[in-house]
Amino acid sequence: MSNLNEKMVSLGTQRSVIRELFEFGKKRAAEIGAENVFDFSIGNPSVPAPESVNRTAVSFLSEMDPVVLHGYTSAQGDAGVRAMLADSVNRRFHTSYTADNFYMSVGAAAALCCCFHGLCNQGDEVVIFAPYFPEYTVFAQGAGAKPVIVPADTKAFQIDFDALRQVLTPAVKAVVVNSPNNPSGAVYSEETVKKLAGLLEEKSKAYGHTIYLISDEPYREIVFSGTKVPFLPDYYRNTLVSYSWSKSLSLPGERMGYVLVPSEMDDFDQVYAAVAGAGRALGYVNAPSLFQRVCAACADETADISIYETNKNLLLKSLRDMGYQTVEPGGTFYMFPRSLEADDTAFAERAKAYNLLIVPGCGFGCPGHVRISYCVPTERIERALPAFEALAKEYRAKNS
Repeated sequence: MSNLNEKMVSLGTQRSVIRELFEFGKKRAAEIGAENVFDFSIGNPSVPAPESVNRTAVSFLSEMDPVVLHGYTSAQGDAGVRAMLADSVNRRFHTSYTADNFYMSVGAAAALCCCFHGLCNQGDEVVIFAPYFPEYTVFAQGAGAKPVIVPADTKAFQIDFDALRQVLTPAVKAVVVNSPNNPSGAVYSEETVKKLAGLLEEKSKAYGHTIYLISDEPYREIVFSGTKVPFLPDYYRNTLVSYSWSKSLSLPGERMGYVLVPSEMDDFDQVYAAVAGAGRALGYVNAPSLFQRVCAACADETADISIYETNKNLLLKSLRDMGYQTVEPGGTFYMFPRSLEADDTAFAERAKAYNLLIVPGCGFGCPGHVRISYCVPTERIERALPAFEALAKEYRAKNS
């Protein structure tokens, strides 16, 4: 018998379905050529970072004292960086934050883990809406919390409030939202956000303790056709914001993000201390110094997200013309059509025969759908369309 933590061994030996597909795609590309594999499995931005990111990094490397540039910052992040971020957020959302509202983190994953570990005691419940990023359950369980899943509203991927009321018990410490959403691309409407805020206020008062809202926002800037993304702290004061530049600046490998803890929150000082304490306990103090500064300097910019909208429009029209049913994404670079058979895993496996790599929806808590990640060169989508059509034709033949 091993005396290791078997749960950690399991997590370390079982890759996610997304990573398995990604690795399969690399193997298949070596066999038949990368141009013949239509990999839509992973959310790795295909649009390069703005040129200003490289210029800014080079400027810091050339002009700043290397001892300072590469040295430790404060545990919660460089004070000047956090002040710059406060200025950026204040300009965009008409808020009045200061450096002391921000905790710099190693990407949104670390930000979420700091929130879960800082807020939750053993056995507390965390409500998660399907469809959801699969790691939410891993992060919550790692903090000793119990994930409670609210089934998806598959008509529009807003919130099923009847289902939410059923699970919003006194054991709930936090509710997690992700808008724009991975994997559906849905953006919560202002009506949805107001209704959610009202319900959380009602239940917090009834239960005599705060129910926190954790807003995971790595796709906040990637929206289409004038879609508005409500800034959740404006609607519910007990909101913690988890942010990352992985998607907006196309910097997933740099792992830079933050937690925003609004001053208006109940027991602000204690909550901020809990987030910082979680960072300390998890070993997440002092996010990478160079890219703290780079991201803060470029915080008002984005990569060329128009390419994602071009891809979305092409894929949406083409799939619908072929008979696929899908809700139009308001943002992100994901589409979440219904699978052409009830078993989404079998459907995704069948798609591999056409060298189409798409992710089963069951991994996101929403069976009967598949995720298509279209942060790829537009040419890949154009070349993949005959494969999507051949797959649909096969199912039409089966059902005729």
